[in-house]
Amino acid sequence: MLRTLLALTAILFCAAGGRAAEKMNVLFIVSDDLTNNALGCYGGPVKTPNIDKLAAKSVRFDRAYCQFPLCNPSRASFLTGLRPDTTRVYENATQFRKTIPDVQSLPQTFQKGGYFVARVGKLYHYGVPNQIGTNGLDDPASWEQVVNPRGRDKDDEDKDLIFTLTPNAKGGARFGGTLSWLAADGTDAEQTDGKIAAEVVKLLVANKDRPFFLGCGFFRPHTPYVAPKKYFDMYPADKIELPKVPAGHRAAGPVPAFGSAKPEQEKMTDDQRRQAIQAYYASTSFMDAQVGAVLDALEKLKLADRTIVVFLSDHGYHLGEHGLWQKMSLFENSTRVPLLIHDPRGKANGKPCARTVELVDLHATLADLCGLPAPKTDGPSLKPLLDDPAAAWDRPAVTQVSRGTPTTTGEATPKGNPWFLGCSIRTERYRYTEWDGGKKGVQLFEYEKDAGELTNLAADPAYADVVKQMKGLLPRK
Repeated sequence: MLRTLLALTAILFCAAGGRAAEKMNVLFIVSDDLTNNALGCYGGPVKTPNIDKLAAKSVRFDRAYCQFPLCNPSRASFLTGLRPDTTRVYENATQFRKTIPDVQSLPQTFQKGGYFVARVGKLYHYGVPNQIGTNGLDDPASWEQVVNPRGRDKDDEDKDLIFTLTPNAKGGARFGGTLSWLAADGTDAEQTDGKIAAEVVKLLVANKDRPFFLGCGFFRPHTPYVAPKKYFDMYPADKIELPKVPAGHRAAGPVPAFGSAKPEQEKMTDDQRRQAIQAYYASTSFMDAQVGAVLDALEKLKLADRTIVVFLSDHGYHLGEHGLWQKMSLFENSTRVPLLIHDPRGKANGKPCARTVELVDLHATLADLCGLPAPKTDGPSLKPLLDDPAAAWDRPAVTQVSRGTPTTTGEATPKGNPWFLGCSIRTERYRYTEWDGGKKGVQLFEYEKDAGELTNLAADPAYADVVKQMKGLLPRK
């Protein structure tokens, strides 16, 4: 009888161990301020061999959209699975626990599922570059361990080596709020993102024998565009083509559509524009190399066959398109994001998906893929599209952005520059945008005829039915 009990115990122990071993890990990689239009796997001109290699074995979402093209609102949204209208985070000052204190974040879902959960670098919002090396606007409840590397890019910043369009500005606005760049001396390993990659590898080594959810948050290519000189040499500035903006495009409005423009950017010379794009490209290739270091470690540690890898950016980015730079617009450049999901068990890996999806979907998706219970979120699981990227899907993508001066709770200020929202809905064929509920302008673009969003069809009688249909899809408070 004793031998029988021991044998049964051993069987149960092995079975339990087997189930534990079958848990899928998650490596969640976030790049800061990255446009699809740069990446090789999305047809861009930048050399990104490591991200391209990941894309070749992932489902590549070609129409993925952020919910707010600004770091803090976007990250609070996709790390909770809740829209900005639920989190009430519309700017870079509010930590989401102030408005929704009891919410269960995506990392917490994995903690509750018995995973080791950690982050290195920027997952929740940091003020870049001022808060590099600190916890920024982090959420301590989300992580068991955090690492905040600080590299020589911060030292070079302190030495005034970085060129900036706003040299007399104070604080983070001097470098992080506008276009700034440096072809740096030294090696990849000395830069903050190089240190982030190294720390992620250390955590992979230390936790390879237990299920983990590991957040890897790179700072580049967020301005200041700092990368070692060898990456700048890959993109001669005199070979870079500037985006063409038709005469009168901005004057045609609506005015809020171009509200993200900054005065110092209006004064840039063509040489400065080329240098800024060169620096952005260099920073992107540098970031790609750090992605490669992490993915190589995953392979060497024999973790690749049981690790789901997600690569994304918090929002898109302008590099002169529409005469705009950076983010905070509701044009495609700012709202569209790269999104790659590699599940080693997937049958559709290597295929693109043309359905409109949202970053708010990631919480439900990863919980679903890992068999974990999750709280109710504002986004569905993308598993049907990971199984079949061409599956029927009738969910449009919604992105908001603010104009004017907000309070930290997102309410309109009674004086000064009035605060209001723009809200945009994207289907596979159209984008429809209302500014302040339509009172400050309306836009409609048809991508089959106008991929560059240069012709506003909102007032065209031939599109009246489309406007009515798209208007009906917009969420209403």
